[in-house]
Amino acid sequence: MKRDRHYSLTLRLALIFALLAFALLATLGVTLYHELERELIKRDDAALISRANQLRNVLNDGNTRELIKTKPQLFQNMLGNSESVLSIAAPGQTPLLLVNPGNIQIPAVPAVAKDHALGLADVHHLPGVDGVPFATVAAFIDTGDLGSLQVTVGRLMAERTAMLASYRLSVFILASIAAVILALIGYALVHRGLVPLRRLAGHAQGIGVNNLAERLDSQGAPKELLPMIDAFNTMLERLAKGFIQLGQVSTDMAHELRTPINNLLGETQVALQQSRTTEDYQQLLASNVEELERLARMLDNMLFLARTDPASALRQRQALDAADEVERIADYFEGLAGDVGMHIVGVGEGVIWAEPMLLRRALANLCANAIKYGAPNTELSIQAIPTVEGTCIKVSNQGATIAAEHLPRLFERFYRVDESRECSSQSNGLGLSIVATIMQLHNGRYGVSSEDGVTCFELFFPAQKA
Repeated sequence: MKRDRHYSLTLRLALIFALLAFALLATLGVTLYHELERELIKRDDAALISRANQLRNVLNDGNTRELIKTKPQLFQNMLGNSESVLSIAAPGQTPLLLVNPGNIQIPAVPAVAKDHALGLADVHHLPGVDGVPFATVAAFIDTGDLGSLQVTVGRLMAERTAMLASYRLSVFILASIAAVILALIGYALVHRGLVPLRRLAGHAQGIGVNNLAERLDSQGAPKELLPMIDAFNTMLERLAKGFIQLGQVSTDMAHELRTPINNLLGETQVALQQSRTTEDYQQLLASNVEELERLARMLDNMLFLARTDPASALRQRQALDAADEVERIADYFEGLAGDVGMHIVGVGEGVIWAEPMLLRRALANLCANAIKYGAPNTELSIQAIPTVEGTCIKVSNQGATIAAEHLPRLFERFYRVDESRECSSQSNGLGLSIVATIMQLHNGRYGVSSEDGVTCFELFFPAQKA
């Protein structure tokens, strides 16, 4: 199995810093190198033209043949080194004078006219020998006694080539040394700069289940770390709330499960202490079935609260016809309401932006509650009222007025107004809690009012955003 390799961020940044520094210094060095090369070429070309002009002046002013015969060393001294070449010859003939100590192959280049002033453009640059450039210039002169002759002056630029090679090596070495130094400095600076991050990591590592209320301290932290600190603290807050809710749910479940389990255990143990008639066993089994059904509904509701995914609920919202949904729920509960003499009146218009199954679950819980606690032979009203901001659904029934101190807590898990109903197999105290959860998933609002014997639950579903 291939293992992921983790590299130090400090090392990565230091290497990137070093590479950028090397590239920048190398680019600067190359630029300066080309500028230096152009200046050296210009200087060498100017020196070559100066020598050619000196030779033209000497040969034009005196007896060329005599000078060549009597003072050949004059021309050798004028050239100055073994890399220089001089040729004086009539076009197409053997040179009258040839100074070529390095035995360099003299190429044939066009000569300028005798009355033409030499310039840098007249210098010819050739590959030369072993990669060493060779520069040459040729010009005609009028010797008088020998007629028109061609003077060819050339030089192998070995000195310039060696100088440029040394410069290139120096640039590479200096850029490398500078890159290494900057890499070390960058590593130290980045390592020091990441001290706040390591401090935060150590602080975060010390936060556990027992101290979820603790938060990361943003005091003195770099600006770039503030969003991460805020996000982490927000996550800790959510986790703390989740643990509190989980603990509350566990406590509530333990409390709620204790009664039916004790009932089942007590009745079964009493039944086993002595022989019973078939009718007694049937009554016992019927009672156990009621308690087991209550447990099953409670577990089903708890699983619903635990498994509902907010993101999924928001993605699956649809535009639902309010009249259809109200009619659907009214038809479903018509039989149950008729059993207790209640009459359902459903009126709806507009569009409800909601997840279909969750909307119907919320309305079903409210209607079941209204029928269970409503007065017989009264009316159960279901209304869907459209507004600019969304749709408000009201479920009203007539019955006992709920005291004001109970209203804010009706949507809490396992909360009951009448504690005497705690053992009822038809109630587990989760119906309204599920309604609250569904409205939270829809980013909606919920509430309840109870006055003069009329209790009204209101659900508000926000409209679809354009």
